[in-house]
Amino acid sequence: MIIVMTTTETREDAEKIASFLLENKMAACVQIFPVTSKYWWKGNLNISEEFLCLIKTKEELYEEIEQSIKEIHPYETPEITAVPVLKGSKEYLAWLDEVMK
Repeated sequence: MIIVMTTTETREDAEKIASFLLENKMAACVQIFPVTSKYWWKGNLNISEEFLCLIKTKEELYEEIEQSIKEIHPYETPEITAVPVLKGSKEYLAWLDEVMK
């Protein structure tokens, strides 16, 4: 299992990505959080209010998820990163596996 992360400018964009991934069984759960992001973009330091999506999924679905986010996401270069789930309760991990394709 992995957690894929992406940020969006609006809650609507975050909801759109979450709904698409869930409806297509690419994610078991997507959590959406408001965050303040400070970052460099095209030589300028920026501060933005964004929405962080934490996408719980299987590693083998990463490429499909990345492509889907790129197609839906309005950013020129969206954040799409993944981290492995190193440990978790066996019941929770079994549920994740059960609800995805």
